[in-house]
Amino acid sequence: MKIRKAEQEFLRFIGGFSLFAAVNILCKTLRIQTENYSSIEKLKKENKNYVIVFWHGSMLLPWFLHRNQDLIALISKSKDGNLLAKILKSWNYTVVRGSSTEGGEVALGILIDYAKNNCSIAITPDGPKGPRHKLKAGAVITAKRGGLPLILIGVGFKRKRELNSWDKFSLPGFFSKTKVIYSDPIYVQKELSYEETSKVIENCENMLNELHEKANTF
Repeated sequence: MKIRKAEQEFLRFIGGFSLFAAVNILCKTLRIQTENYSSIEKLKKENKNYVIVFWHGSMLLPWFLHRNQDLIALISKSKDGNLLAKILKSWNYTVVRGSSTEGGEVALGILIDYAKNNCSIAITPDGPKGPRHKLKAGAVITAKRGGLPLILIGVGFKRKRELNSWDKFSLPGFFSKTKVIYSDPIYVQKELSYEETSKVIENCENMLNELHEKANTF
């Protein structure tokens, strides 16, 4: 039994390593056009942190582009989350585990603490189970309580395969033309009421969907 368990662990390790290598190779072949990345560059020059937000179905490239930048990543406790967490740790993200369905309040508290201590954060706000392209409150609440601006990111691939999953995960083709569009910083005042905060969440959802549509226009 011990031998069999060791074999299983070895196969998981090899599978994870192979996936990590494949993702790196794929992303490095993409022909990427960015728009308004200066919004992030300006914050960095001013030594300001931020919360970047992108849809779960198009998360592959944003995770790759923002690797090795000392970001905090919110990842679910699911089996898929386990695999993603390993990849992100290899890209030098600090991984916080939790979601709206499991460990959410604890994870949100940890993110807010990181935000208050001069850390930048990355969130897929419709994960881990959807609904697709519906922005849950976590990203806005983190920005509000942590005093950080939000940066929304729309991602589009000219050639892609959409998987049969709840998020219609986009797997780009090798060497595909790609657009990545960044919003201007969105500041969420700490004094906002519940109703006003809910309106900000709705507006951010609409803006992120608009960026997504624009990025997927070639």
